[in-house]
Amino acid sequence: MAPSSRKRQWRNLSTSTKPRSRPGDSAKSAATGHPADSSTLATRVLEWLLQRLPAAHREKARNYLVLTRMDRPIGALLLLWPTWWALWLAAADFPPLKLLVIFTLGVFSMRAAGCAINDFADRKLDPQVARTAGRPIAAGRVTPREALIVFASLLVFSFLLVLFTNAFTIKLSLVGAALAAIYPFTKRYTHMPQVVLGAAFGWSIPMAFAAVSGTVPALGWLLFIANIIWSVVYDTEYAMVDRDDDIKAGAKSTAILFGDADLPILGILMATFLLAMLFVGQRAALGWPYWLGLLVAAGLFGWQLWRMRERARDACLWAFRNNNWLGMALWIGIVLALAMR
Repeated sequence: MAPSSRKRQWRNLSTSTKPRSRPGDSAKSAATGHPADSSTLATRVLEWLLQRLPAAHREKARNYLVLTRMDRPIGALLLLWPTWWALWLAAADFPPLKLLVIFTLGVFSMRAAGCAINDFADRKLDPQVARTAGRPIAAGRVTPREALIVFASLLVFSFLLVLFTNAFTIKLSLVGAALAAIYPFTKRYTHMPQVVLGAAFGWSIPMAFAAVSGTVPALGWLLFIANIIWSVVYDTEYAMVDRDDDIKAGAKSTAILFGDADLPILGILMATFLLAMLFVGQRAALGWPYWLGLLVAAGLFGWQLWRMRERARDACLWAFRNNNWLGMALWIGIVLALAMR
């Protein structure tokens, strides 16, 4: 399908969906310093912590925290679960505590770094999208130079963490850093930036296997591929929220590429992910708790598709966030299955 016809197709489709933003969203962002889609609970926690800082530094600290998405921890959790899947499977039991701490801290620092460079790359695009117009760079509360400094600082911190592992893991971390830096710019050149995001988010999987065992077995690469598929699923759901704005701004995404075939294609990708995770369970010889977790994951996927059936903005955002519980269900299944061996 030609790009122009795909755009017309989606414009016709989007006339039946709910509005992109609610009245007052922009005012909320301006008044609180948080984008309209920030997590209410996370925002309250951050505000409580910020009250402990001197007033002179409070606003700047708030802007940096929002820049790195600390008011929206869902992205870090979607990166955390596959990392923990890999650590437990690589160790075939509870992983070494040192590695668990290193990789957990690394998840949050690398996700924060990725958000900083993403907003730097999107500094001209974000003001054109209702959901992202309140982000710190787009709203002028953080300069592009400050964002680059934050990105570099977090990258250095993450690399220092990796230095406490082994040489193979350190080499792999360089690839992960490159993927994190490249991803934000891919949406200008390809309709499949979600695949690059999946590789960036999932690179902790081969790193975890390398850190635990010094090698990356076939199981690790299978889990990595499964995670790329899952990332395409949830980030397409996320991109569906901004699809009409992205078309106007000239950005690209799988949500635009799929057009009105988005839900059937998502269903196929969900089934493919579940099949890949079934092979993971077989190869790792996991017991019934894992299969129960996989069944829960299948149920959550079905619930997501049902909620998104009318492609409403809030439903797509809900479906994206629901993947946190899916990742948790699979992790619990892995942990229990290994513990009961």
